[in-house]
Amino acid sequence: MTTFNLVQEISSALESLNRSERKVADVILSDPQAATRASIAALAQLAKVSEPTVNRFCKRFNTAGFPDFKLHLAQSLASGVPYVTRNVEPDDTAERYTPKIFEATMASLTMAKERLSIAEVDLTVDQLIQAKQILFFGLGACGSVAQDAQHKFFRFNIPAVAYDDVLMMRMAAAASGTGDVIVIFSNTGRTRELVEVAEIARNSGATVVGITNPGSPLTQYCTSVLGIQEPEDTDVYMPMVSRIVHLVVVDILATGVTLRRGPHFLPHLRRIKESLRGTRYPAKPEE
Repeated sequence: MTTFNLVQEISSALESLNRSERKVADVILSDPQAATRASIAALAQLAKVSEPTVNRFCKRFNTAGFPDFKLHLAQSLASGVPYVTRNVEPDDTAERYTPKIFEATMASLTMAKERLSIAEVDLTVDQLIQAKQILFFGLGACGSVAQDAQHKFFRFNIPAVAYDDVLMMRMAAAASGTGDVIVIFSNTGRTRELVEVAEIARNSGATVVGITNPGSPLTQYCTSVLGIQEPEDTDVYMPMVSRIVHLVVVDILATGVTLRRGPHFLPHLRRIKESLRGTRYPAKPEE
């Protein structure tokens, strides 16, 4: 287990911990730096549990015991990778919830970077650059990600459309065929309508790319999958971090397509950018 994943796993496992273990986790995640300096007796006292409970908690996360756990925790914090704090609490002030959201987002991006398959990125870029047309599908928060993808990919002289309506998705999937690429964004990969749309698209001969949770029902109908596994509970809370991760993946794919097009394609992109120059007020000169 990597040092980063140690802290990530504690945060992700909160709902599965028993009451005593949750107390230990809350103390550690509230101030990881202090936890690296605490004795097992001090930590047990802060969590109001027994020392054997603290030791069992440490072994639950594949460490040899409390000293080994503290070593991994210290290495994780020293590595410069932001740790995941507890969920925002009802009584949090702006001073507390603001850094929590920043830290959780940065940590999730780091985790996504470590887990994203470069081979799947290459494959997806190949599929996109050869596409006759690209359709981006997403519901809810993922609908805005689909719109962002269309905003970037229309520049590549490939027909690109985004849909956030299920009925339009079904019809577009049924009308698709060989050479068409349908990219579906879904944090959970468990939305029935999207799974059905993916099945329709595959039966129509289209290539289906899933940017979703690996191993989810959606993936069984995907030609390729860019696995994004977020601990965010979107069944209860509004999606926040997962949306940011998906947007970064869109940027990765758009960059890959740009580079595959080669230097001769850059003037085309520059012309599009320069077409906006007349729509903006000039920047203020430095005083």
